[in-house]
Amino acid sequence: MTPFEGEPAQTRPARRQGTRSNAPRSPEERREQLLAILRNAAGPITGADLAERLGVTRQVIVQDIAHLRTAGHSVLATLQGYILLQRAGTFTDVVLVKHSKGQIEDELNTIVDCGGTVVDVVVEHPLYGELRGTLLIRTREEVRRFIESMTRTNAEPLSALTKGVHYHTIEAPSPEILGRVREALREKGYLLEGAE
Repeated sequence: MTPFEGEPAQTRPARRQGTRSNAPRSPEERREQLLAILRNAAGPITGADLAERLGVTRQVIVQDIAHLRTAGHSVLATLQGYILLQRAGTFTDVVLVKHSKGQIEDELNTIVDCGGTVVDVVVEHPLYGELRGTLLIRTREEVRRFIESMTRTNAEPLSALTKGVHYHTIEAPSPEILGRVREALREKGYLLEGAE
């Protein structure tokens, strides 16, 4: 006999049900709805929130995210939740840059001052291939916190593995802003052109 057998239903702990009335009927429909939620999100969404919205478990969300990635959708898992790289109303560009560790703060501030978001940092390692770190840096305050964390932990940036050469995915609300980011990086000598 389980602890709640024989007790009236109202004394049993409530089960987390989600919004099952809105739950899609098939896995394909659910994944399309998940993709739509991520496309229209203003920022990262936790797996628990997605599970609640879709009326499924967190494990189902993890599996659905894997299916979406296999289908070619760029879904990033961050500490704050999941985010789709190409969200509704945004444009992305990948820039190849090179600078010293001491210039990281200036490079990141240059990007956010132009209105861009630094989505990630990627290096091409000769042994391990592509190594990626999710950043999602949108403001000078987030740049400050990133630099502070790097200093406090005495961590080396990924670009230390490739003598300062790395890629950033930049997200912005318009192609014009992406153009301003490229031009500002070019003016400061960070942009590596012709090697992309």
